[in-house]
Amino acid sequence: MARTPLLQLSNISLTFGGDPILDGLDAIVQPGDRLALVGRNGSGKSTLMKVMAGLIEPDSGTRTLPAGASVAYMEQHPDMSGYKTLGDFAVSGLEPGQDYLVEQAAEGLGFNPDSATATASGGERRRAALARSLALAPSLMLLDEPTNHLDIHAITWLERRLSETRAGFIIISHDRAFLRALTRATLWLDRGTLRRQNQGFGEFEAWRDKTWEDEDMARHKLDRRIKSEGRWAVEGISARRKRNQGRVRALQEMRAGRAAQIRRQGTASMALEAGPKSGRKVVDAVGISKTYGDKVILKDFSLRINRGDRVALVGPNGAGKTTLLNMLIGKEKPDAGTVSLGTGLELALFDQNRSQLKDDATLWETLTGNAELGISGKADQVMVRGQPKHVVGYLKEFLFSDAQARAPVRSLSGGEKARLILAGIMARQSNILVLDEPTNDLDVETLDLLQDLLGDYDGTVILVSHDRDFLDRIAATTIVMEGDGEATIYAGGWSDYQAQIKSTAKAEQAKTAKSAGGAKAKSKAATPDTGLSYVETHRLKTLPDEIARLEAEIAKLETVLSDADLFTNEPKKFATISDALVERHNKLSDCEEEWMALEDRAGA
Repeated sequence: MARTPLLQLSNISLTFGGDPILDGLDAIVQPGDRLALVGRNGSGKSTLMKVMAGLIEPDSGTRTLPAGASVAYMEQHPDMSGYKTLGDFAVSGLEPGQDYLVEQAAEGLGFNPDSATATASGGERRRAALARSLALAPSLMLLDEPTNHLDIHAITWLERRLSETRAGFIIISHDRAFLRALTRATLWLDRGTLRRQNQGFGEFEAWRDKTWEDEDMARHKLDRRIKSEGRWAVEGISARRKRNQGRVRALQEMRAGRAAQIRRQGTASMALEAGPKSGRKVVDAVGISKTYGDKVILKDFSLRINRGDRVALVGPNGAGKTTLLNMLIGKEKPDAGTVSLGTGLELALFDQNRSQLKDDATLWETLTGNAELGISGKADQVMVRGQPKHVVGYLKEFLFSDAQARAPVRSLSGGEKARLILAGIMARQSNILVLDEPTNDLDVETLDLLQDLLGDYDGTVILVSHDRDFLDRIAATTIVMEGDGEATIYAGGWSDYQAQIKSTAKAEQAKTAKSAGGAKAKSKAATPDTGLSYVETHRLKTLPDEIARLEAEIAKLETVLSDADLFTNEPKKFATISDALVERHNKLSDCEEEWMALEDRAGA
């Protein structure tokens, strides 16, 4: 029996002047679908998501949502007008007694619900919007760049939370690892049309490349046929004018169809050129420490970076990654210890706050003279690695149109602002690149190109990122900051760091088990020969975290119910929380029984 679609779009078209954003688009979202929505920056992904959410009315076509279905939309820049705190916004729309759901999400995502919306950062506002979407428990979640401004711990929490939900969801994200872990199908928006592949994001690039290859072949065949028919029209039509009018009309239709094809946008013409080589030593930090008030950012940390090294800084938001980065490049002084820089350094900086850009300046003005970006130019030219180029031509290399050249920076999307900064950085020679969150808002193709360029770059790279895939592709050394003043150096990227801490944990577990004389600490779950299946072994490892989460939820619910006046003043809220408490106690009991059964089998 066919299932009723959760959401259906039929023949949706939308134009904001120029080429259509959406052109006769059809889509069906089934209950429980886990979809990646991908496409170039500017292709209309966010616009399509707003159509799905019912926030934008298309020029034509229909949006169908069955009775009883609900949709929650998390946008990139949520409007919190009228809400005093982030928590006030996050709980809006919830049933009485469900505030604890926002508290749980706030804890996992790392924001304070009591923070004022007026002073909250863009990242905090986005996390509150994400918490609201999760707490609403809709039939379908529409998440537009949910991992932007989240640290790796929060991304991991969100990944686990979404993997457990029964709701359907559609995600726009640049985070490959996040999409690969969660999605089972892919929607690809390309030149106004939407294609679907019933495989997760991990298979997207091969599918995209094959589609483009087939498209290029079909276009080549059409061009040859038009050329052949055009020759016939000139040479053979006069003798058989009446009988061949149909063939002439077919030729005209082929030419019109070919002219109507929207040309595929190319990749940005990025290029990185290292300047003269720096000295062998780039940075030498010895025993550096830093505190802000009572907060210890770093204590007694030493690091030497040599020419050509690829160093990544990772850790939770607020752990001090940007502070350490600024100390390493001489922008900020440590409280104790010394930092000495090498000779002949030509530094280019990508600032996560985009502070090198001025909202009121045009793209033209930004590239023809910007001291903060370190580029120079005059009138209509920009100096690109020592050679003058017309500013519009250079902007086109980074996929900006003629019209955008005179537009203000504030009109750009996040991805376009990132590309503009990259245009500035790549206009000059450098031998040390400092990249603070460079991957935010960039599309997959631009990220691919940036990674390739960094791989070939004959200089030193220091970067801060929460993108696990990007870290794995670029970093040769990873510095992990946990927010307690400690910074630990690991060889390799993110996956290498994870493998090393797991190996260390296993070694410590084996040592503990040996010293305990083979007592229960020597868990069979940590050995490959447990008698459990792979799925059961994985379940045994994850159950303790699930039990701890349920215990924390029960404690919060019991705290709320401890209010003696709750039943009298808010009986509906009391009933809702009581039901939730019973449900979690039952689930906790089931999890504990499952854990004990698996533990017994593993120890048999």
